[in-house]
Amino acid sequence: MHAINKHKRLKKELKLKDVYAIATGATLSAGFFLLPGIAAIEAGPALVLAYLLAAVPMVPAMFSVIELATAMPRAGGVYFFLDRSLGPYFGTIGGIGTWLALILKVSFALIGMGAYIALFLPNLPIIPIAMVIALLLGAINVVGAKKSGSLQVFLVFGLLAILAFFLLGGVIEFQPVHFQGFFASGFDAIIATSGMVYISYVGVTKVASLSEEVSDPGTNLPKGMILSLVTAVLVYFFGTLMIVGLVPPEQLKGSLTPVAAAAEVAMGRFGVVLVSVAALLAFVSVANAGLMSASRYPLAMSRDHLLPPKFRKLGKFGTPLPSILLTLGVILAILILFDPMKIAKLASSFQLLMFALVCLAVIVMRESRIESYDPGYKSPFYPWMQIAGIVLPFFLIFEMGWVSIVFSIALVLISTFWFIYYGKQRTARNGAIYHVFARLGQYQHRDLDSELRGILREKGLRKEDPFDEIVARSLVLDLENETSFEGLVTVVAYKLQAKINLTAKEIKDQIMDGTRIGATPVTHGIALPHFRTDRTEQAEMVLVRARNSVVMTHYNPLTHEEEGEICVKALFFLVSPEHDPTLHLRILARIAERVDEDSFAAEWDHAEDEHQLRQSLLHDDRFATLTLGKSSASEKLIEKTLSDVQFPEGCLVAMLHRAGQSFVPNGNTVLQDGDRLTIIGSATGLVRLKEECSL
Repeated sequence: MHAINKHKRLKKELKLKDVYAIATGATLSAGFFLLPGIAAIEAGPALVLAYLLAAVPMVPAMFSVIELATAMPRAGGVYFFLDRSLGPYFGTIGGIGTWLALILKVSFALIGMGAYIALFLPNLPIIPIAMVIALLLGAINVVGAKKSGSLQVFLVFGLLAILAFFLLGGVIEFQPVHFQGFFASGFDAIIATSGMVYISYVGVTKVASLSEEVSDPGTNLPKGMILSLVTAVLVYFFGTLMIVGLVPPEQLKGSLTPVAAAAEVAMGRFGVVLVSVAALLAFVSVANAGLMSASRYPLAMSRDHLLPPKFRKLGKFGTPLPSILLTLGVILAILILFDPMKIAKLASSFQLLMFALVCLAVIVMRESRIESYDPGYKSPFYPWMQIAGIVLPFFLIFEMGWVSIVFSIALVLISTFWFIYYGKQRTARNGAIYHVFARLGQYQHRDLDSELRGILREKGLRKEDPFDEIVARSLVLDLENETSFEGLVTVVAYKLQAKINLTAKEIKDQIMDGTRIGATPVTHGIALPHFRTDRTEQAEMVLVRARNSVVMTHYNPLTHEEEGEICVKALFFLVSPEHDPTLHLRILARIAERVDEDSFAAEWDHAEDEHQLRQSLLHDDRFATLTLGKSSASEKLIEKTLSDVQFPEGCLVAMLHRAGQSFVPNGNTVLQDGDRLTIIGSATGLVRLKEECSL
């Protein structure tokens, strides 16, 4: 039996443009270059409306995926979200099924380009060409996500540039008469067509499986995915509008190259060549994005012991080599043995089922009340957005017919068999759903909160978190003599009662109770006593350096029994507002991360005063002190009120030290000779300040 273990993480190499390009590249392919002609058979000119309606059920799924991906940026996307929320059984279904669905989509894209290649080289064998392209993309993926992402950026922006030229070039030949009888097919046909073309948008969410490799996922994932969906909606709307307006209805219906037909009307043979190049870029980009995304599923499942351990290994380039090779091998097998054009569409209903479960996963994670569940972006209109995201996919699933439904059931059965045969005896965890039902509390997965706290630590602070300000105004105690922990807590409580609306006794009781139940982290001679209260509006800290150590009693966090004494030399007391538990955890995570750094111990031990003790907890480029004195560059600030001083943008005076006293100044504070200002700010702002005041 295995709990969740630490594994070597993938490199965070993907920026905003990469996220956008991968999500967009996974979306704009067959949905635009092949499906409009097929959609015209059912809906006629109303296919334009069908494409717009198809985007509606995508919105709840996208926002739910964004929330989960920014809370748990891990390889595996849908698999990881379902495993941690609903448990490893649903995770297995989501992992195996989505992996196979992505592989089918990649195979479909590689074959789908054949219709456009046939416009120029009708006798060229498509299967060998598709296999060569698959091998090339596999080699690029092995080298690294950054290189794959760079290729994706080139492919997508090249595609968008050509599509923009196509849309502008078609305006002159546009024929409004083609829209006569817009609703002649009936609303039922429009809805059925929207169900068919819905698959065109699902690629937007696939980048979530790469979230572990995204730098600043809390910002880049939401921006990239939302921009991608907006781009897809605009391209599909204006693109299908142009296709209907250029191609005569009888020619459009059933066409497998509708964009080329429209380009020929607008720009002649040159237009056909141009959009054929765009189609090839689109199909290669969706294949690249799909291969990148799919290859992370075996990696994530292997980490959790649902697949053999070989698939969690990384190659010399820091990429999941065995997982990429497995994915590539299955793609090549499908290209040789099956007709991807026929079977890829069968996976559509399964993907809709996964989106419904992802929306359910958001509800489960929120209602679990796990404090370390800390998404960088929260879905709007909760829970109505998620309820809509659960209901709408099932409506579309039944529109797709029984063949797709049977295929989805087959994927569920295959995944179930694998879980029972291989995964069940190798996993000892449950999802967050067991945190929702108090009557099942004994089955709560205790490692889940720990894992989410680890993810919280990796994500780090948010830009708006006032960590620097909290440290800068913190109280500092520098103890020379050995003391007991309880004695120190008495002193700290007395100091803190002036800052928060609690008595010294209440503060002491909170800290000591937390320590007795094992809630105070203690490691490597450092302790982090902490609690939250509704009696303060802002977080407060007390930093303690114990030169001759503080003796603490160590308690087992499970049994609450004493396990002996431990000596610590650094203690960080934190009190935060009750209403923001994730900020409290992010601050603790940042302190833990800093004290683990090699440079911390030496800086802490050799600090000469309280300013340097604070500075040892912060990055040097975010923290500075300025002592005002005559005959210095800072003389110009003396006798000025703080509001009249123009500090560089982004700089803030967090603390003022005067005559042995420290206090937080306000705009009316008059600066005096000998004042020492503690200033926090951006790296560039502090550099300018140092230059201006000769620090």
